[in-house]
Amino acid sequence: MYGIFMESLVIFKLYTGLRLLFGLTLVMWLFLLITEKRKAVRLVLVWAPILTAFLFLVPICRKAFVAAGLDGETYYRILWTIPMGVIFCYGACRLCARFRKTGFVVSAVLVICCGSLVYRSPYITRAENLYHIPDTVVEICELIGSGNPGIRVSAVMPPELIHFVRQYDASINMPYGREMLVERWGYYNAVYEAMEKPQVVNMEELLAATRQEGCRYIVMGEEKQTDNDPQESGLVLIAEIDGYRIYQDPEVTDHAV
Repeated sequence: MYGIFMESLVIFKLYTGLRLLFGLTLVMWLFLLITEKRKAVRLVLVWAPILTAFLFLVPICRKAFVAAGLDGETYYRILWTIPMGVIFCYGACRLCARFRKTGFVVSAVLVICCGSLVYRSPYITRAENLYHIPDTVVEICELIGSGNPGIRVSAVMPPELIHFVRQYDASINMPYGREMLVERWGYYNAVYEAMEKPQVVNMEELLAATRQEGCRYIVMGEEKQTDNDPQESGLVLIAEIDGYRIYQDPEVTDHAV
């Protein structure tokens, strides 16, 4: 039990991230604990977070989570229900409303001394369109999509495009999703094995797998190496978009319902 508790504690520390953010959130939580009078707000922003954190750290709760058939690797997601950002922002606004001059001065000092420009982060990129999805994905989806939510098409996508395709057009089926990108999950998919595992793709094996899955389209990066030219193997190159080749399989298309 002690080992489970310590592991959960480490997960909690990693989740809270920057100590400054956690410290500020804790200060605002204490402020709301003392000053907030509305029962609904106290329930959501004061009592619920502390109860969630407490239950998260209780070993028996994690054992019950796993016993229920849930993946222990996703136990940390329980912490998503703790609205740290909301607690801090709401508390800060309440503080400023009560002590206006002092509140704004303190807020300005905190931003200047402790803040950082979020756009300097390597994890932030400039949005290319209103969808916040790469233009490349939009063009590919517009090309192969049916344009009718009631009609679905199947396509094989490179791993780096999978997440975006699902967000933009849910009517495009893919034989595998992000579950194949996490090796420790141990999922198996014949199309993924033929498409991504070997350095040089065996076109005969790939087409056998994609046709079994009914994939009309195969999208390959231009750096992807194949033992035979995909067009000589029966595919039709319909477009090249930003370094991706989009192939159509006539055999699947001709027999598609």
